[in-house]
Amino acid sequence: MTAEAAAVAAQSVPGLPRDDDGPVFREPWEAHAFAMAVTLHARGLFTWPEWAAALADEIKRAQQRGDPDDGDTYYLHWLATLERLIADKGVASAATQTRYRDAWDHAADRTPHGRPVELRPDDFAATR
Repeated sequence: MTAEAAAVAAQSVPGLPRDDDGPVFREPWEAHAFAMAVTLHARGLFTWPEWAAALADEIKRAQQRGDPDDGDTYYLHWLATLERLIADKGVASAATQTRYRDAWDHAADRTPHGRPVELRPDDFAATR
């Protein structure tokens, strides 16, 4: 992800937490989710207007479920939007995404702190 691509995303998506230097993140996973969306946009999976509409829809649905909309859950909605668009566009089904997420969780659980997490075939077997 280039700084230019991040700047375009920050300007294109309303409500993105940002300061004068660009997007801001409270946790590393938020930056990773942001970078994935920027990368998939750059590869032509969706336009920023399409992304903004899907994100707005996700936030609206979350508010209807009782989300307090205080900003703390913004990137949870960002991630849910990313997962939904990936499934809707046929890149990876929701089931495939869940399978990989569970395998990564298993791999992270067995990995000593400070070591790189490596996904192995047995991580998938543990999630069945």
